[in-house]
Amino acid sequence: MAILSEDDCRALMKKALSYSKADECEININGADTANIRYARNSVSTSGSISQTSMAISSAFGKKLGIVTTNEYDDASLEKAVKLSEELARLAPENPEYMPFLGPQTYSERNPKLFDKKTYEMTPKQRTDMVGQSLQVAKDNKLTAAGFLQSQGNFNALMNSHGLFAYNAASDISFSITMRTQDSLGSGYAIKDYEDFNDMDTLKLSTVAAKKAASSIGVKAIEPGKYTVILEPAAGIVLLEQLYGGLDARSADEGRSFLSKAGGGTKLGEKMVDERVNIYSDPLDPRLPNSVWAGDGQPLKKINWIEKGVIKNLFYSRYWAEKKGVKPIPYSGPVIMDGGDASLEDLIKGTEKGILVTRLWYIRPVDPQTLLYTGLTRDGTFYIENGQIKFPIKNFRFNESPVIMLNNLEALGKSERTVSDESNQSCLIPPMKIKEFTFTSLSDAV
Repeated sequence: MAILSEDDCRALMKKALSYSKADECEININGADTANIRYARNSVSTSGSISQTSMAISSAFGKKLGIVTTNEYDDASLEKAVKLSEELARLAPENPEYMPFLGPQTYSERNPKLFDKKTYEMTPKQRTDMVGQSLQVAKDNKLTAAGFLQSQGNFNALMNSHGLFAYNAASDISFSITMRTQDSLGSGYAIKDYEDFNDMDTLKLSTVAAKKAASSIGVKAIEPGKYTVILEPAAGIVLLEQLYGGLDARSADEGRSFLSKAGGGTKLGEKMVDERVNIYSDPLDPRLPNSVWAGDGQPLKKINWIEKGVIKNLFYSRYWAEKKGVKPIPYSGPVIMDGGDASLEDLIKGTEKGILVTRLWYIRPVDPQTLLYTGLTRDGTFYIENGQIKFPIKNFRFNESPVIMLNNLEALGKSERTVSDESNQSCLIPPMKIKEFTFTSLSDAV
């Protein structure tokens, strides 16, 4: 088993630190037990499990740092790895931005929803039964399915020579499914992940993907241009993550960001998007639990990034915070965006003319100064007229900025859990109705 307990980690890392003769030393250890089933063309192609751990030993002399990674934990191997990290540190050039390791920290009590033992201990039969439901949907609807189901338990721990210790364990089950018509001209898609496998409904998700695939037959091409769109959460996340992932203080201060002002300064504290936009992180939220400490040991707590359309906080590394004379603000992982009360169906019913987008993919930057991105729609794109889905349409290439997008916000649906197939990061966001979304050309993507 790759999942080490808190006590096991503490003892192992304490042993490694006992060999250190550096000015300061820090030990990181992580591991995971992962199992998956991959299928395509209505048949399982791979199935297996991986159990692995890794320890990183960081030794520093002044501002000179050496790092060695090992997965051998007997006394002789640990001592050898620590000594090697010290040798590398002495050979390394000084890092002018090096920050000393942190001392002991105070953390919030861990989110009890983050680790589910039943998910970690899922059996091959349980995973097979879940995939079997998906394949049955494909068979019943004369569709071709390709999907991936993965469950895992993982842990990470941190200890250093200044007395800091932190431990975290988490579980996860993720599922993505693409359904295609037999002629491959119609396609549907769904994706979800959770900590508790009881929340995962592969039958429901496969049924949604199947319905979209069947409804995608007989696409019509319409002219590119600016349209009102309804972005389902799996589509909206890949643009939203470009926004909140770019809330970095240093790049803004150095003039390299959409948050930089001409002539100097940043847009921190300014209203940049619609006042209905509230985006925050909260590791203790039961709907989207996260670790209560960052990778370098800093505590993570609830923090507002965008509040009523105003940029409230930026990420500050410890180095940049010290340089600017402010408190560091670590990147805190999954985000939550407040939504409204409307369902996706309500948003469709309230649309006179528009386009429903299931998925955006192949996201690439065009202009970082305006946060302009391009990509393609796929796996279910439909024309809406008088509150009803009228027909499937040929896919588009888009050019759009999430900043402009959130200034053209018409309505928000209920927030729901989704996961980005670009970054694999989970989030809680609503479906969004956006006006004047820019489609630049037609695409042959299905």
